Amino acid sequence: MARMLKWLFSATLCFALAGFSVGCVPQEKYNAKVLENEGLSSQLNSAQQEEASAQAARDAYKAELDRINAQLQTESAVATNDENQLKELAAQNAKLNAEYTDALNSPAKIEFQAGSTTALPTQLSNELSQFAADHPDLVDFDAARGIVKFKSDVTFATGSAELTPEARAVIDKFASILNSPSAADYELLVVGHTDNVPVTNPETIRAGHKNNWYLSAHRAISVASEMVSQGVSKGRLGVAGYGDQRPIADNSTAEGRKLNRRVEVLILPTRHVGSAITASSTIAPHRHRAEMNKDSSMNKDSAVEASPETVTPDMNK
Repeated sequence: MARMLKWLFSATLCFALAGFSVGCVPQEKYNAKVLENEGLSSQLNSAQQEEASAQAARDAYKAELDRINAQLQTESAVATNDENQLKELAAQNAKLNAEYTDALNSPAKIEFQAGSTTALPTQLSNELSQFAADHPDLVDFDAARGIVKFKSDVTFATGSAELTPEARAVIDKFASILNSPSAADYELLVVGHTDNVPVTNPETIRAGHKNNWYLSAHRAISVASEMVSQGVSKGRLGVAGYGDQRPIADNSTAEGRKLNRRVEVLILPTRHVGSAITASSTIAPHRHRAEMNKDSSMNKDSAVEASPETVTPDMNK
């Protein structure tokens, strides 16, 4: 009996061991599977990181695209606004051009007293003549046409639209005459002119004076703004810039170019309707974005003029 039990135990143990060996994986296969799983896990992590990077890149591209679209919309709106402003300015310029041409070519004569005709009332003409005589280096007065001319080479630093202190003081005196009873009702047209030397100085261009048209207009604005700051009504004033298009002298000579650089104030023989001077009409004097370099070698209206044979930019504009 004992021998029988021993044989059954041995048989059972063998069957158990045999069954175990059939259901288990050999160690080398197990190790291989572990390594394979680790490799797949590493690949999964890499794929997830690449996906995250790709998503971040997509987000960045979308943000940049949104920014560009917003900028394009803004620039489109600005362009539309600029176009409207240019149309308005063109209409204003056409009106001013007609007034300027009429004033220059056929000045109206108004009879103020028996036997005499003048462009302006006698008292006003006399005051302006005395004003010009007091400041001959800076001002000319054309009594026949009622035009006060400020000489640019003295009124402004070279290549600049910023008034010199001397010019500012003289224009303030001029404004007091325009505010007087003899002149307070007359309309005024301030017109800037340059010579024909092109603007090439980078400092002048960076200040906003891109060419002679810009420079002449900015100088006219400076003179008009100083007048307004002294109480001259804005409703009386028009401003224009003709660049080098209306020379009064030969641009092939230094003296001629000097005469062509000017700001004219035309006292028109048409009367301004409405209050001539009001407390609300004053504005701050015009200021430009940058103070121009006053060294004549780096400015527009250089003291070193080109020779009559050739008028070329020499860093003076």
